[in-house]
Order: sequence, then structure tokens, then C-alpha cells
Amino acid sequence: MENSWVNRDLYPFESRFLEIDGHQIHYLDEGSGVPILFSHGTPEWSFGYRDVVRHMRGQFRCIAPDLLGFGLSDKPADADYSVAAHARRMEQFIEKLGLRDFHMVANDFGLSIAFQYVLRHPENVQRISLFNGWMWPLDTDPHYARPARWMRTWLGRLLYLRFNFPVTVVTPAAFGDKKKLTPETHRHYKLALPDPESRRAAYVFSAELLYATGFWAEQWRQIGTLAQKPCLIFWGMKDSFVPPYELERWQKALPEAQVMRFENAGHFVQEEEPEKMAEALRVFFGA
Repeated sequence: MENSWVNRDLYPFESRFLEIDGHQIHYLDEGSGVPILFSHGTPEWSFGYRDVVRHMRGQFRCIAPDLLGFGLSDKPADADYSVAAHARRMEQFIEKLGLRDFHMVANDFGLSIAFQYVLRHPENVQRISLFNGWMWPLDTDPHYARPARWMRTWLGRLLYLRFNFPVTVVTPAAFGDKKKLTPETHRHYKLALPDPESRRAAYVFSAELLYATGFWAEQWRQIGTLAQKPCLIFWGMKDSFVPPYELERWQKALPEAQVMRFENAGHFVQEEEPEKMAEALRVFFGA
């Protein structure tokens, strides 16, 4: 698979691939020790976790897959890109790698995708960390539902597929400190979704804000399973996409969780504060 556009100074990892449902899933697998599975959202890929992994691979085995339709994974036109389908593929990914007694770190859409495994197999996951994401229905909250409905219009579809709206517009706006999204970093998100055909998975996620209600409702009904796990929550307090009021919901549901707020970070904490995140994770995971 051609990925010569990847700057190996920024992303100095061996590309690995695993076949799931006939498609090639790209992932990085760095270091040794207790495994940590990193799960990304949209329009991200494992590139977003690069600095966290670089800081942690000396003590842990760091594994970060690219969801089907993202990053360096295959982007088939006819695939099921619903969160439920991604969750099923994530479980297959974990099983094929034979991961046991591992930790999880997840954000955005990747949170519910990865944590579905925790709900189904709580005995196999030791500790969890989450940031700037959700596991409950969003269709009744105008903050999410209004733009999601707009994205279903012809104009929204055009902007998403033809002009790569989530990468060119949403991603820069999601940073608390805009200077931390350098042109070279931004290029790696643009070239991961280079044409309309490659942006289908990201576009489906915009619809899932309305259509994945049943999946998330069932997950939230089982939140007590997560409450039994040691949990570390990070939150970028300048996130205008998954706002700080959602952190309060997490704290009520997971009252024993540790919380670390980043007052000047936005949605992508792993991009804006990777060193602080890695240091906190090393302590929390017991390095």
C-alpha cells in the first residue's frame, strides 16, 4: 500500500497490516510490555497518537489501528462504516492480535467503538482512559443534531466529500491552540483522505450522530461495567465540538475516575498535550 507521503520523522513506525472481513487494516505496534490499545475518532488516524506512543513505547506495547476507511487502512466504497460495524471489526482486531489483560485509550467516535469491547469482555481489559468523546445518544441535543442534519443536505454532502470539510475546516477549528496544528501535521490528515471516494467513512460518521442512537443508548445502559474499571479522563476544555458539559456527564457516571483538565487544549488533546498525556498515562498504567 502506497504511503510515501508519510513523513517518517513525524511518524517513525513500521506499518503493519491485518486482514479483517477481506480488508487490510493498518496499525502500528511499538514497544513491549503490557499492551495499550489506542482508538481514534474522525477525521483522525493513528498518526494523531504518534507523540504519545513515542513517549510510552519504552515501557508499554503501544498498538494503534486505523479504522477501516481512515488513515492507511483500506477504504472500500461498499463497506459498512457504522459505529456498530467498526466496533465489530475492533473486536476482531483484538482477537486476531491475541491481546490479553490490556489497557485502552480512546476519544471521539473511537471511544464507543473501542469500549464496546470492554462492555463485552470486561475481564480482559485492566484500565481505561478516555477524552473528549461520548457513549450516549446525541440525536436530541441540538448541538450535534443540527449540524448532522445539515450534513445530510446536498450542500453538506458536497462539502464533506468534495472539499474534505472535516479536515480542512473542522480540524483546525477543533484545536484550542491553532499554532499546534502545523502545516506539516495538517498535511497528514489531508492526504489520508485525498479524494471523495476515500472520505465515505468520515461522511458516514456525520450521519451516525443521528442514526447510531440505539447503539449508544444500549452502551450507556451498561455504563456500570465501565464504572468498575479504573479510569483516567482527560478533557480539552476549549473543545467546542464535544463541549466541557459532557465531562460532567462522565464524572457523574464514573465518580471514581481521575480527571485531568487541559484548559488551553481543544478536541485533540493527544495532538496538543502529548507529553503531559503520556506522563499521566505512564503513572496511571503503572509504569
